Amino acid sequence: MLEKETIKFEKTVVVGIITQHQNEEKLNEYLDELEFLTYTAGGEVVKRFSQKMERPNPKTFLGTGKMDEINHYVKEHSINTVIFDDELSPSQQKNITKILNCKVLDRTNLILDIFAQRAETSYARTQVELAQCQYLLPRLSGMWTHLERQKGGIGMRGPGETEIETDRRIVRDRIALLKDKIKVIDKQMSVQRSNRGAMVRVALVGYTNVGKSTLMNVISKSEVFVENKLFATLDTTVRKVVIKNLPFLLSDTVGFIRKLPTQLVESFKSTLDEVREADLLLHVVDISHPDFEDHIESVNQILADIKSADKPTIMVFNKIDSYKHLTIDADDLITEKTTKHYTLEEWKDTWMSRMGENRALFISALNKENFEEFREKVYEAVREIHITRFPYNKFLYPDYKEAPEDKNAD
Repeated sequence: MLEKETIKFEKTVVVGIITQHQNEEKLNEYLDELEFLTYTAGGEVVKRFSQKMERPNPKTFLGTGKMDEINHYVKEHSINTVIFDDELSPSQQKNITKILNCKVLDRTNLILDIFAQRAETSYARTQVELAQCQYLLPRLSGMWTHLERQKGGIGMRGPGETEIETDRRIVRDRIALLKDKIKVIDKQMSVQRSNRGAMVRVALVGYTNVGKSTLMNVISKSEVFVENKLFATLDTTVRKVVIKNLPFLLSDTVGFIRKLPTQLVESFKSTLDEVREADLLLHVVDISHPDFEDHIESVNQILADIKSADKPTIMVFNKIDSYKHLTIDADDLITEKTTKHYTLEEWKDTWMSRMGENRALFISALNKENFEEFREKVYEAVREIHITRFPYNKFLYPDYKEAPEDKNAD
């Protein structure tokens, strides 16, 4: 008889600070996201701590009173892990670990841990390991207090090399090795991309967990891994897609997130090459998320960093089936109407006037809602790029309504 498997979640507390740049509402949004990240990594958040500060304490990030409060809670409730929402300096991490005497992580460390769990191919694993080594290098001090000096003896006298120096050297050598490995794989990837010929390339971009892979599966009739967790996709998947009789390549890329660690952007540069070399971007947005406008801003910022902000883009607002807006009672004269009160129709008007009528779509990938309109807009955008490249093919691909269906399509 099969034993019932029970998944044991690590008991965790999360910590954030309220500053002049980050008010309480913003902090709660970030901590909600941090909770979801913790759940994805296999943790269960049992409590949140926050403190109002002008700037973080350089020694312990938080004030001494708040640290004592957390320390008391950790001991009383047998907490395994404390996760901070901001990046901790090596000395802060060391000091906090000494006070709390439990595992202390920051947002970067947590994201790296999820990436390590999700990495399937040797390429993704190499990229994640490089980011982890770069993160680990300045944090090695204090990990080896049990061995301060290597063994002496005849011919070995003198200060010698300390254990930590040996470790730093090993990590540095590993970083150099991984960088070389990534260079080789980058070369192979660019050869693969150049072999794809002159087909129009379309890339799905967007925040993490907005439904890019679900959309990919619906359009390309493929089986890309989908899960309601953050960073379900790490490896870029490329599929040939045919709408009516027009073929193009569609790639599903790694999702972005606010406060994305710089090491990750660096080591995932080559994965983002798919975006850099795309002719058209489908920017997928989860409209049911209360902070979706912030998500759009974060994605646009990363696109600007990789010099892809000026590419032709269609905004695809997904999950319209889950969208809920706040309402104001008819007799309520005090509450001001904000974007949180917008209906779907009002969002449509806003984004269509901002992007142009053909550049904003509202769909549900799960229920295939407004899917025909999505196919039409993507067909027209791809056709425009294709005809610019091959003017003599204009007659092969007429307007969407007149184009014949692909005979091989199910």
